[in-house]
Amino acid sequence: MAAALQRAVILVAGCTAREPGLENIDIWGQQLSRWLTAHRRGATATLVALLVGFSAVAFGIAPMAPDAAQLPQRWVTEDIPLSGLEQQIEALSSQELALVRGDVTRDSDTAERLLARLGVSDAEAASFLRNDPIGRAVLQGRGGKLVRARTNELGQLTELVARYASDRRDFAATHFTRLTMAQLAGSWHARTELVPLLPRVRLASGTIRSSLFAASDDAGIPDAVAAQLAEIFSTEIDFHRELRKGDTFSVVFETMTADGEPIGWNASAGRVLAAEFVNAGRAHHAIRFDNPSGRSGYFDLNGQSKRRAFLASPMEFSRVTSGFAMRFHPIQQSWRAHLGVDYGAPTGTPIRSVGEGTVSFAGWQNGYGNVVQIDHGNQRTTLYAHMSRIDVRRGQRVEQGQHVGAVGTTGWSTGPHLHFEFRIGGKHQDPLLVAKSADTVALDAGARAQFADFARAHLVQLQIAETLVGTRRSFE
Repeated sequence: MAAALQRAVILVAGCTAREPGLENIDIWGQQLSRWLTAHRRGATATLVALLVGFSAVAFGIAPMAPDAAQLPQRWVTEDIPLSGLEQQIEALSSQELALVRGDVTRDSDTAERLLARLGVSDAEAASFLRNDPIGRAVLQGRGGKLVRARTNELGQLTELVARYASDRRDFAATHFTRLTMAQLAGSWHARTELVPLLPRVRLASGTIRSSLFAASDDAGIPDAVAAQLAEIFSTEIDFHRELRKGDTFSVVFETMTADGEPIGWNASAGRVLAAEFVNAGRAHHAIRFDNPSGRSGYFDLNGQSKRRAFLASPMEFSRVTSGFAMRFHPIQQSWRAHLGVDYGAPTGTPIRSVGEGTVSFAGWQNGYGNVVQIDHGNQRTTLYAHMSRIDVRRGQRVEQGQHVGAVGTTGWSTGPHLHFEFRIGGKHQDPLLVAKSADTVALDAGARAQFADFARAHLVQLQIAETLVGTRRSFE
């Protein structure tokens, strides 16, 4: 370092010796060279200190540059011609303006009322809707048809399209009817066509404030999807006694659409693909998976089937009016043990078998009225009472979920409901506890890897759905 410094000083001295008045610089340079050789360490420290000082000075000087706001400014104004502006305006004015408005038909609709809600006042179109053999189907039958009207810039109807459930049973779950009413050559014409329904995946979530269906309504979830949620988690959560305010749920479901519009006129309105339900702080998951071996259904994150040997309820989501406990008997007017569960529901509501078995009795039984009793093997039996209709016969083999009759008020009954009992070895048991303790089925080892990848993808969707908690919308 000292040698380099010495050479640098000698070089500087040699360069400056040519300046006038510096004739003795060579002698001074030789003396400086001898001093640097004797004091190498001190010279190095001095040089470093000088460099640091220079850098500090540079840092302090840099901000002294002129302020850009104080620099002189000059405005430049130049006219830019708009070429072809008149032609563009003329082209836009020549375009026909079409306005589209949609609504849903109501049971009380007339042609004029429907068109008025669609912003149309057209006596000729109203007359066509009332009298045309095809067009009047828009107003016939139950409400709920999706209707879209197209009008011109004067508000005159140019086209009306209605979409509704197909009246053909073999196509009801897979197709819809599209009725198109349009003007051709100055007169109205109508035609119908059968069009396939298309699936669309939607995400939604909600928070329990009072009930599951109230929360699903707030989140914009169809009732059919809410009923599936209750069914899927029924063996883990007692939705009548264990639901808590603040519980949350997220769901990925498939809804069928007609020309991109979600429908709600049948069970195809939604099929749950994945769901999470957080009850009392505990998360429950369900993933729908079609196992290549044929064992399809809903599984938890460990590949355990959500389906058990017995369903938790003989009816889809309904109201429990009397549980498995002590109660005041409404007819005998005394407190006694209620050895079953009563479900309140309108007359005619379907009743299903909670498990596979054989019908051991189907007929009238005193205070029970119309009764069906099913033997499930291993001394396990179920009984369904007060039925308005019996749909099975003695000795018939039934599957889990198969309809065995309908709700009624026969026998000793104060109103339409189902009385349901579960017995093991002749002793009455709480049906929900039996369902919860029933065996489950796990996925085959060969399907677990495929299921794991499948479940991860749905978990990502559920995490996205969780961000929608508290909103009144779902996400597609």
